[in-house]
Amino acid sequence: MKKQLSIFIIAAALTLSACGDDNSYGNKMSSNDRQMEHTTHSSSSEVPENLKVAKNPTFKVGDKAIIQTDHMKGMKGATATIVGAFDTTAYMVSYRPTTGGMPVTNHKWIIHEEIKKAADKPYESGSEVVMEADHMKDMKGATAQINEAEQTTVYMIDYTPTTGGDEVENHKWVTEDELSAIK
Repeated sequence: MKKQLSIFIIAAALTLSACGDDNSYGNKMSSNDRQMEHTTHSSSSEVPENLKVAKNPTFKVGDKAIIQTDHMKGMKGATATIVGAFDTTAYMVSYRPTTGGMPVTNHKWIIHEEIKKAADKPYESGSEVVMEADHMKDMKGATAQINEAEQTTVYMIDYTPTTGGDEVENHKWVTEDELSAIK
């Protein structure tokens, strides 16, 4: 009986360890875990030099808008000030930080110009790329899986979290459909 119990425990442990993640990017991570990873956001205003300024953005630099997304805790419902508007392809990605730790899944957004040796055409879902983006801790140099691609205008924004605390400056990136006009 003890031998059967030991075999069962070993088999259960192996099964659980094999099922911990959907893939090497850890796509079973909860949104709360993702938001904890997103507390280390960089505030650099630098953008890739080949990034094109949007010709006719819905929101212009200096405009205010309401954030309709929750990439980070306290974003949704906050008032954003537009710092930059750029036309590009935005990617939702999953990756493991370069120094290890919890995988980040469905991170919104990195842009085409933040991919090392980016191809001329946008990447498709499932592609693997190396990120040059450094707006999150341990992101630069990490291999990422593209989960979604969207040709859009992306915005760099400043905002004060609805949960209180200091203003977040130069948040990269939100898409046009993640903002709404102030009425």
